[in-house]
Amino acid sequence: MTAFALAYGVFQVVVGPLSDARGRLNMVVLGSIWAGIASVISASMPTLGPLVVARFLAGAGAAAVIPVAIAWIGDVVPYERRQPVLARYVSGQILGIVFGQAAGGLLGELIGWRATLVVLGIVHMVAGLLLLGEMRRLEAGVPAPGGARWRHSAASAYSVLQDRWARTVLISVFIEGLAMFGGLAYVGADLHQRFGLSLGVVGALLASFGAGALFYSITAGRMVKRLGQPGLAAFGAVALAAGYATLAFMQWPWLAVPAIALIGLGFYMLHNTLQTNATQMAPEARGLSMSLFAFALFSGQSAGVALAAPMMDRYGGEPIFLLASVIILTIAFWFRRQLMMRMRTPA
Repeated sequence: MTAFALAYGVFQVVVGPLSDARGRLNMVVLGSIWAGIASVISASMPTLGPLVVARFLAGAGAAAVIPVAIAWIGDVVPYERRQPVLARYVSGQILGIVFGQAAGGLLGELIGWRATLVVLGIVHMVAGLLLLGEMRRLEAGVPAPGGARWRHSAASAYSVLQDRWARTVLISVFIEGLAMFGGLAYVGADLHQRFGLSLGVVGALLASFGAGALFYSITAGRMVKRLGQPGLAAFGAVALAAGYATLAFMQWPWLAVPAIALIGLGFYMLHNTLQTNATQMAPEARGLSMSLFAFALFSGQSAGVALAAPMMDRYGGEPIFLLASVIILTIAFWFRRQLMMRMRTPA
């Protein structure tokens, strides 16, 4: 899991500039098919070492899917309409999470993890081929002239990092990824260990994450108008923290359903706000900007999963969930304060 997330983050620095030069949707197709092939290869690995390498390669391919697609939305949708559109786009990602969480544990029990990875690989490849057909039908995704200008990309990345607001967004999403996924990665293991639930039941419980996230995607337009971006960040952080605190203190496993749903709702309220601001960090190099954003998120995820692992082994999931609550509240309200200061500053 850490190898996949690490590759997902590291390869953003490659796919972002390539998408700026060669076309966003082309990169999404290539990445999806690449990830599918690597997932099928993963299923045949005989030992843990080669499996980690294969999952790293799968993460490198998957790196070109969601962030590059978000950059494409940033290219074609005006900023004032972008957050609700991104929320609707994310609903597809959420449905994948819902199905993946519910089916992952069940398939693991029924057909084993190797066959499950084969199914995952086939889904990746079919999705890539379907998008390729859609691109041809629409005559979209034609490669831009020229190649990726790596020296120019490096200079652009340096320029983005020099901007105070860009650093605020990137720091926020790194810490969000560290706390959010450092906790979420061990929810299933904690439920299995603390309450003796089977992997199939755990997978079904984890699917409630998607229910909360889908609620946000359906109501995002109204939420954005009513709360604004500062309100979304604040309420999202409170919902996230409440969900993790419930997981830490609950005495009955059924409470995991509303707790995980709250985590899903809160995460997408907060993350969609960060995401929308990231699309506007450097409009002239949006692919690179989203690459840096995704790199920060998944580097944080990798660090969070790795740092929480020894805590899980020694103390269980409760302290991990409590720490995640505190960190998320702190970073979200710091980001909200910076956002409000920026909104008050004349353009």
